[in-house]
Order: sequence, then structure tokens, then C-alpha cells
Amino acid sequence: MNRIPVNPAAIREPFARYSHGLLVEAPRRMLFASGQLGMGPDDRIPEDAEAQAVQCFENIRAILAEAGMDFSHVVRFTGFVTDRAYFPVYGAVRSRYVSGNAYASTLVIVSGFTRPEFKVEVEVTAVA
Repeated sequence: MNRIPVNPAAIREPFARYSHGLLVEAPRRMLFASGQLGMGPDDRIPEDAEAQAVQCFENIRAILAEAGMDFSHVVRFTGFVTDRAYFPVYGAVRSRYVSGNAYASTLVIVSGFTRPEFKVEVEVTAVA
């Protein structure tokens, strides 16, 4: 799969390690993962945002693996956090799982999720 970052000189550079757009040529398979919350398979929910973000990414890793993919196939991340202070936490955790900037990314600050203890949610689109 050929992934081409699209970062026009006419607009401001991305705020972090991602691209404004990503051109994917000739995709064969696409995976759209539902938003993953910071809950483990045992229904445990970590208290802090970093541990919840790690659990989100571990859940996504499992979904990708089940589809025969890994984080190198992700072309778009969408993150949701309940507090502006979690923005750098989310970014740092994402950087543990992916490298480079060959993906698009959006982060949204939301007022809450289905249960008040959730602080982070992450969804991805992957192409192989």
C-alpha cells in the first residue's frame, strides 16, 4: 500500500506528528474500528487518563490483529477526551504505538461518554 502524506505549504503545519491528509492508493481492504473506551476484557476501567488511553490502544491492537493488520496499517486516528489536560497524555500514548506522520488525526474534547468514569475514546481506520 502506498501512503502519501498531504501537507500543503499553504496551510499551517500539523500541531503534532500526523498529516493534514493522507492519500492511499489502491486500497485492498479497509477496517473501520468503532470507538474503543479504556475498559479491559474483565470490565475494569483504570482511573487515570493515561492508563485508559493505553487500554484503548491495546483494544485497537487486538481488533487490528484479528483483521490481519497492525498499527502500520492505520491511516486515521480519531481521539476523544473529556479534559483539555488529557491532550498531551493521549498524544504521548499514541506515539508509543505508531511512528512517523503517515496518518491523519483528529482530537475532540467532549463533555463525557456513556459512563462518567471514561476519559478517553479512540477510533481508527486502517487500510491493507
